[in-house]
Amino acid sequence: MGQKNNKRVTIYDLAKELNVSPSTVSRALKDHTSIGQETTKAVKALAKQRGYRPNVLASNLRNQHSNTIGVLVPWVNRPFISTLISGIEESAQRAGYNVLIAQTQDSYETEVTNTKALVDSRVQALIVSLAMETTDYSHFNDAVRQGTPVVFVDRVPMNYRGNQVMIDNYQTGYDATQYLIDRGRKRIALFSGSLKQKIYRDRYDGYVAALRNNGIPIDESLIGNSHRLSIEEGTALIAGMLKLSVPPDAVFSTNDSAAIGAMKYVKSVGKRIPEDVAFIGMNDDPMCTIITPNLTSMSHPAAEMGRLALRQALEIITQPDAETNTAITVRLNTKVVPRASS
Repeated sequence: MGQKNNKRVTIYDLAKELNVSPSTVSRALKDHTSIGQETTKAVKALAKQRGYRPNVLASNLRNQHSNTIGVLVPWVNRPFISTLISGIEESAQRAGYNVLIAQTQDSYETEVTNTKALVDSRVQALIVSLAMETTDYSHFNDAVRQGTPVVFVDRVPMNYRGNQVMIDNYQTGYDATQYLIDRGRKRIALFSGSLKQKIYRDRYDGYVAALRNNGIPIDESLIGNSHRLSIEEGTALIAGMLKLSVPPDAVFSTNDSAAIGAMKYVKSVGKRIPEDVAFIGMNDDPMCTIITPNLTSMSHPAAEMGRLALRQALEIITQPDAETNTAITVRLNTKVVPRASS
């Protein structure tokens, strides 16, 4: 006899009772050849007994999709992003999926257009790192309504419910700033992306907390916001700050490119690194060991973030009856990679 309460039976309920994984139940119900006959019979028998009914709408939408995962990132030519994509792609290939990549160049309008293009291409899921300009997420709601699940990675939305993979950006900002304070620095500049983006707001909050906990006043003239955190923008930010009556004696840049642009400018005007201005970047890109002196940076587990984002996407794809109110957030740790610039 079926259950007499009003709660809809899901594959999770069946899996728990049979002591198998939800993906096994899902495949057995579809007569997948990877599942043994005895297991398939047991799953179907229990499903009938418990009154299980599949989510037909979700299943139909997914069955119309290609065997492809869509990946939407700000820039494909940034070392961090290329490593992130590599982590996604390697895991996708092992799972039998292809990857379709698009970039936004940090433009909200391009992000909206490319999201629609990827959904129209019938990707099974979207893995997204937000554009710097993005503060409206309704285009992702549209994708989900059309049956394309979305997993956010690195640059994740503010106040938006959804699966996410990120680092602990607050702790990263705190640790980077504290590292400079521990080396006697008092006038620490911050190079940040848009504070409307969660990762840059969290890094800013960590920076501010470290200064306050060490009795160092917050000086707004030492906080520079950048559109792309490019080498050119890093150059412009430090050039302006060196004109202050009391210039910075250290810089925490929330990516390595802007830090390197600033370092090159500091050297060009005859100042010494780290004696006059110390630097710490973010991402630990390969360029950190090419610039002289080598750039201290915060590590960023890009490949692992990509693998975890892909895993989340595949779990959604293979478990179509998962409860819709469940959202998973994974936070990874970072650490200082010390070099001569600090």
